[in-house]
Amino acid sequence: MQQQTMTQQAGMPQPPQVISTKDALYLTDMMSWNLLAMKKAHFFASQCQDQEVVAAIERAGQMHQRHYQRMLQHLQNPNQPKTPLQ
Repeated sequence: MQQQTMTQQAGMPQPPQVISTKDALYLTDMMSWNLLAMKKAHFFASQCQDQEVVAAIERAGQMHQRHYQRMLQHLQNPNQPKTPLQ
């Protein structure tokens, strides 16, 4: 059990050459969640009157957009060095 925990924290030294169907579906879900969160944040920010709230919601939406773009970048360029999500 301890070995598994250490492996999960350390990550993979190299991405696999082929991903499983389950992994591909999970990546699709993650991208969909981030896209939806980004769209909802933009919508809710447009409904607010308080500019501080608008700014906070827009920052959250931008974070989800960065995560979406980063995942897309990793999927398009699998041999590039990976950088952690912000």
